[in-house]
Amino acid sequence: MTNGPTRRTILIATGATGAAALVASCGDSGGTGDSAPSLSPGQELATTSDIPVGGGTIFKNEEVVVTQPKDGEFKAFSAICTHQRCTVATVSDGTINCTCHGSKFNITDGSVANPPATRPLPEKKITVDGNSIRLA
Repeated sequence: MTNGPTRRTILIATGATGAAALVASCGDSGGTGDSAPSLSPGQELATTSDIPVGGGTIFKNEEVVVTQPKDGEFKAFSAICTHQRCTVATVSDGTINCTCHGSKFNITDGSVANPPATRPLPEKKITVDGNSIRLA
């Protein structure tokens, strides 16, 4: 006679599966999680007209957000929130916003404008050549 799994075994397995799914979804950027950014250094990311003055544009596949705090001044930061690794969702009112837990970052330097994040968004290197913005 073979004994089946105990109630405790089923509850532990179910809980572990649910916890793993929750952790995986928090950092989900819409891909498999294994994919690398699709652009290599030197390739054009955007044109200067794609980035609004006082705002920014999020490039999810490349995991980068490009901002234009002042006319003609372009900055780039990681689009991955330093709190729990969610991809930031919007750029508005001078901040880069993560809707997972409410963290906000300044478009000028990536510093934390609103917790729970405690660390700034890492800066990404870009070059602006004419109207072209490229990853450096």
